[in-house]
Amino acid sequence: MSQPVTTNPILIMVINMTVVFAVLWGLSLVIRLTKMIDPTQKKKLAETSAPAATAAVAVAEPAVQQDDTAIVAVIAAALAAYGYNQSQIASIRRVDGHSWAQVGRLDAVNARTQMY
Repeated sequence: MSQPVTTNPILIMVINMTVVFAVLWGLSLVIRLTKMIDPTQKKKLAETSAPAATAAVAVAEPAVQQDDTAIVAVIAAALAAYGYNQSQIASIRRVDGHSWAQVGRLDAVNARTQMY
């Protein structure tokens, strides 16, 4: 059996950390080289620049006025499928904000209170 080179824990820690960070630096170099060599990168940049301009136009147009008759018809059909009559539907109105997130939070709170 051979004797250990050193028993100093600080020196062992420094050597181990140096090896770990050298490997991480080497991996980052490999990732950077892969990104530079990637032949599809230029195609992706050209494809993403064109839809961005059309998306800005598409977002700006509906802000003027929206026709909600199709949405109301779909909601009424869904409620009719559940068995509600049209006389039972009081109103359908748009809710601003994050209503789905609020419902999720309320469900979580109600589930917690029902557990105890």
